[in-house]
Amino acid sequence: MLKKLEIIGFKSFARKATLDFSSATTAIVGPNGSGKSNVAEAFRFALGEQSMKSMRGKRSEDLIFNGSPAAPRANRAAVTIVFDNTSRVFPIDFNEVSLERAVFRDGTSDYRINGSKVRLRDIQELLARANIGESGHHIISQGEADRILLATPRERRAMLEDALGLRVYEFKKQDAERKLEKTQENMERVESLRRELAPHLRFLGKQIEKLEKAEEIAREIAQRAREYFAREDAYLVEERRKAQSAREQTADRFALLSAELSAVRARTGDDGRSAEHERAVQKAEARAEEARARHSALLREMGRVEGALAEARKRARGVHQDPYAKIPRADIIALRDDIESHTQKTADTPEALRAALIAIRTTIRAFAERFITTSQDYLADEEHALQRLEKEREDLARKEQDLAREVEKAQNALAEVRMEARAYEESRREEGRRTIDLAQEHAHSEAELARLDARLAELARLAQEEERERQEISALIGPAALSTPAPIDLPPEPRAVQEKRRTELERLKIRLEETGGAGEDIRREFDEVSARDQFLARELADLTASKESLQTLIDDLENELAKNFAQGLEKVNAFFGDFFSLMFGGGSARLVLEGLPTREREEEEEEVNEEDTASLKSKPGIDVSVHVPKKRVQSLVQLSGGERALTSIALIFAMSRVNPPPFLILDETDAALDEANSRRYGDMIEALAQQSQLIVITHNRETMRRAGTLYGVTMGENGISKLLSVKFDEAVAVAK
Repeated sequence: MLKKLEIIGFKSFARKATLDFSSATTAIVGPNGSGKSNVAEAFRFALGEQSMKSMRGKRSEDLIFNGSPAAPRANRAAVTIVFDNTSRVFPIDFNEVSLERAVFRDGTSDYRINGSKVRLRDIQELLARANIGESGHHIISQGEADRILLATPRERRAMLEDALGLRVYEFKKQDAERKLEKTQENMERVESLRRELAPHLRFLGKQIEKLEKAEEIAREIAQRAREYFAREDAYLVEERRKAQSAREQTADRFALLSAELSAVRARTGDDGRSAEHERAVQKAEARAEEARARHSALLREMGRVEGALAEARKRARGVHQDPYAKIPRADIIALRDDIESHTQKTADTPEALRAALIAIRTTIRAFAERFITTSQDYLADEEHALQRLEKEREDLARKEQDLAREVEKAQNALAEVRMEARAYEESRREEGRRTIDLAQEHAHSEAELARLDARLAELARLAQEEERERQEISALIGPAALSTPAPIDLPPEPRAVQEKRRTELERLKIRLEETGGAGEDIRREFDEVSARDQFLARELADLTASKESLQTLIDDLENELAKNFAQGLEKVNAFFGDFFSLMFGGGSARLVLEGLPTREREEEEEEVNEEDTASLKSKPGIDVSVHVPKKRVQSLVQLSGGERALTSIALIFAMSRVNPPPFLILDETDAALDEANSRRYGDMIEALAQQSQLIVITHNRETMRRAGTLYGVTMGENGISKLLSVKFDEAVAVAK
């Protein structure tokens, strides 16, 4: 499978050197320091080795030819390995596969497969397909013969897995784990995005709820508005028709009344007769009033005379009955004073008293005689006055009768004048009442016309208001919502019902405006965010399914790894025991899982089945248990150097027999062997060459004898390694 190796600028190979591997076993020989081990390290380099220690260097620049006195230093080192791929071991549709790696002075590396630049990961995955792993179990460098024994149990397990060809599963598992990790990161990122979207989506959801509520209100508005506007249109049409018809009738009536009122007013104009009647009445009233005044004055005079006559008669009767009834008060007082004066002069003697009494009597008699005379004169005067008053009363009575007739005549004249005036005024009032009635009816008609005009103006205003309301609702819920015609035949109803309907519409409009209106932008944003959230939900579901699928794949790979490892471990132990017994002339050796007691290890090696693979998922390390003939060896450190080399060779060959690699490079692994063991070593090489291509770097003649091709490596004074080749088959033919 390995066809050739090309080296240029790598370590001591300053110039291009090509090694053809046409034999099953190729031996590389040469003196110490000539560069033999550089060939093994060139293989490591080309196969992607990253450890500078494994290639005996500290940095990548140490791998490039550093120059000599005879040759300048190189700027790059490149190694190319060519494989035969006719059996399609490598999953590439080429009969040959070339792997090339170049390193530069700046430390960068360049990987190519068949000339195409690739990643190191691509190289590793491709080699894993051909059982060429990263652990380097197929390349045993100088001094590393017992590396597998000195390795830690974990490293030993990695070498064993590499030798068993389980690296493909590891790569698949690592890929699956990386994908799982990436999937988990994607899930976290998607969940983070959904968490970021959630508050906004909830906010938009609430807005959508408001919009849905607004749409419901809009639908209710549309339904109510259609009925409202239909009824309003019907109402306005009917009211306008009624008002227009009533106005026409009222206008006709108003015109007739205007004409009739003008005619009546023309007939009832002022002709002067009212003033004449008024003057006649006033004159008659003046004459009657004058007659009544004179009659009243006469009656008062008659009353005065009657009173005086009665008084005179009364006085006359008093004088006849008591003459002293009319004694003046002054006379009586004078009489009293005279009597008192006489009384004061009276002494205490009877004579004086008699004299006083006589004087008083004389005085009183004189007083009485004087007043009797006076009373007679007074009575005569009173009789005379009484006669005079009676005569005056009679005269006044005659005058009163004359004045009474005059008053009656004046009153009759006044009544007649008044009757005439009243008759005239009655006729005037009749015309006035007719005029008033006509004027009132005319004014009523005019007011009705004004009312009907105001009604028509109000209906026009209502029509404008309705149109404004229609435009507002159309702007609020869209004109299409009002396009559906309402029923034409609507039952009559009170106007208050329509007003209540209008109030309800206004309330709904306010509610709709409070909800924010149509909000198509919010709906569009909600749809976009919802679509984004649904997309993320689907992505999360897909990622979850992918995660579960990857986890299942990882579990399956782990189970498969555990199963194949257990089976491979059993097979390696079988070959390991055989090769160990062959190398040591007896004894036994086996690989056991780390951490298990010997008895349990033996039972596990003897009973490996699918149920036991679960216990291997923890991937315990590998320990080496050996039993050297005639010795009680408790650990590997108790083995000598030769024994460790033999044990390592037996283990390497056992691993190679279970799952043969395309090639096996052994760099002086036989250096510590004696002659007998060298023969056994050569026998094992011949047996192993039946399954793998061997490249052995050796000083052992027995090993050289088993090779089909021999390459000699020399180094001149210029410090550059050179190759010489001999094919033993061709040499034998030439010798014959």
